[in-house]
Amino acid sequence: MTTRRPTTTALEDRRLPVRAKLAAAWTSFMFLYAYVDILAFFKPGVVEGIEAGRVWEFHISQTLLTTFLVLMAVPILMVVLSVALPARANRVTNLVVASVQVPFAAFNTVGESWTYFYGLGVALELFVLALVLRWAWTWPRTAPSATGPDLGTVHARR
Repeated sequence: MTTRRPTTTALEDRRLPVRAKLAAAWTSFMFLYAYVDILAFFKPGVVEGIEAGRVWEFHISQTLLTTFLVLMAVPILMVVLSVALPARANRVTNLVVASVQVPFAAFNTVGESWTYFYGLGVALELFVLALVLRWAWTWPRTAPSATGPDLGTVHARR
């Protein structure tokens, strides 16, 4: 009778495409963005303010809610655009949108007394945006094959 012994082998670690990394990062950003707002409902006075028709210093209106929807739609659409756009447009779109999102993320800490909560939320959002910017900026390039245009492309060395 033989006893089976577990074999130790290296785990497979395939390179993840940039599109998948970007879509995952935007998904993470979207959840952070939404959950910081959702968890903020537990702050004393927030629900009462909403019931009284105010969010922060703003009167609740169709315009305000439409603005919130547009702001939330940006990371949601970036998940789709990160996998659907052609590489060049994808790279530029991710660089531009992530750069524009940085000040919006930082705005959430302005005037807040709950600095640990909002500070952590913003720090995590900024970390994810930094990943988006890095991955989009360092998107691998391809160069024409040295043996001829009909034989495909080879990855350019960095």
